[in-house]
Amino acid sequence: MKKGKVLILGSGPNRIGQGIEFDYACVHAVFGVQEEGYEAVMINCNPETVSTDYDTADKLYFEPVVLEHVLAVIEREKPDGVMLQFGGQTPLKIALQLKEEGVRILGTQPESIDRAEDRDLFRRLIIELGLKQPESGTARSLEEALKVAEKIGYPVLVRPSYVLGGRAMKIVYDEEDLKAYLEEAVSVSYERPILIDKYLQDSVELDVDAVADGEEVLIGAVMEHIEEAGVHSGDSAASIPPYSLREEVVEEVKRQSKLIAKALQVKGLINLQMAVSNGEIYILEVNPRASRTVPFVSKTIGYPLAKIAAKVGVGRKLRELVPEVFERLEKGEAHFCSDFMRRDAKIWSVKEVVFPWNRFPEVDPVLGPEMKSTGEVMGIDEDFGLAFYKAQLAAGNRLPLEGNVFISVADRDKEKVVDLAEGFIKLGFSILATTGTHRFLSGKGIPSRHVLKISEGRPHVVDMMKNGEVHLVINTPSGKREVSDAYFIRRTAVQHRIPYTTTVRGGYAMLRAIESYKKLRERGEGLKIYALQDLHSSV
Repeated sequence: MKKGKVLILGSGPNRIGQGIEFDYACVHAVFGVQEEGYEAVMINCNPETVSTDYDTADKLYFEPVVLEHVLAVIEREKPDGVMLQFGGQTPLKIALQLKEEGVRILGTQPESIDRAEDRDLFRRLIIELGLKQPESGTARSLEEALKVAEKIGYPVLVRPSYVLGGRAMKIVYDEEDLKAYLEEAVSVSYERPILIDKYLQDSVELDVDAVADGEEVLIGAVMEHIEEAGVHSGDSAASIPPYSLREEVVEEVKRQSKLIAKALQVKGLINLQMAVSNGEIYILEVNPRASRTVPFVSKTIGYPLAKIAAKVGVGRKLRELVPEVFERLEKGEAHFCSDFMRRDAKIWSVKEVVFPWNRFPEVDPVLGPEMKSTGEVMGIDEDFGLAFYKAQLAAGNRLPLEGNVFISVADRDKEKVVDLAEGFIKLGFSILATTGTHRFLSGKGIPSRHVLKISEGRPHVVDMMKNGEVHLVINTPSGKREVSDAYFIRRTAVQHRIPYTTTVRGGYAMLRAIESYKKLRERGEGLKIYALQDLHSSV
């Protein structure tokens, strides 16, 4: 006989910023509560997802995930409680209203959710805990925005209130750019102020996924973004473990993550986004819910975090559910980036994202704070470069082993590409560059071939790309808004399937991937295939 009923709220229709990753979490939540002896009732309205299959939940209501419909289902089913944290941002928006209606919320309580979601409440929490955040402010008019940005100092990250997937977010480098953004992109009012944050240039961004039971917190993984901070976390490739940070920095990230989770009294999943700049850790955002990286982390560590979180929601403790993890922690055997992995687990796992650029021929395929990806893949290997190479293959990008690398970067990035260009030359590549980058590299004693911009005559760089003379493109945006040569270069790369990156860190990751794969080929070996089941049984 069933113990009772648990109602799980899904994420609604798939759209950019919220999609199949939350369906994964909902399905595992269903499995978790069913294993604990409860009847699982699902509310969701997406025909493409597993959570709405007839044989997943015990009962499905194919309804919009809005207050009116949820209350109607609750009145009919009379569940023992409702789980909000597996459907992304959509269910969280009605958390406080459900609590006011007397609905029992299982897992993290609405007050804690509000404390993380409300900008002022969260700022106060971070100050209380003695942690750091980037300088920030809000503005309700153009004049206010200009004053806040001037006080914080450019560049700044600007975004409207109440957005999903970083919609209309932008990095702004000067006053002129900020004015244009406010006049063209968003409307600003008292009800809908814009949020302005200091943009931490040259910082490393991190994602942390963890699960807590109100008393203890376990870190699923610390992921290092491969692209620079400022690229939306949903659009950045990521590595488990972090590939460029010192172990003591990652341990401090874990400490701060646990501190925040305990302060928020999290029961279930929590996702934290941080940046490391000049050795200092800054808290960017905290989401007391399932994140888009939960499937990636769960497959990497071999533990279904969403299922564990659902069991915590119905009253189980982490020490009961995963006693072996606590045993490893107490013996000091846990991997530095994850409480769930053994220290001797010599595996790199890289998440790469998939973009729909071919379906939107007018869109500039450049990465930034607004999320544009529609899927993701992962690559696993004992070598970071090979894991990244596999992830690129899975995403449809076959990295070249020889040929011409075209480098054209913004002035602020020129110093950063010196070692990158030298690295490609050592691997046997030739460097192509437009005037500014060519002149800079020549001044550093790095040989490159000057190629023309579109505006400088023919044959120009786009002609060369169409003729198959360019095999890899590294092109960072200048931050300006006009349609430029760079736009046509990036669009041509997409159309002709030329691998490209719009960040310098992405370029260095490609260099490591090509170097690792060339060494593998020189040894007469090929890529090794890992089955997740074999991997987790061995480590």
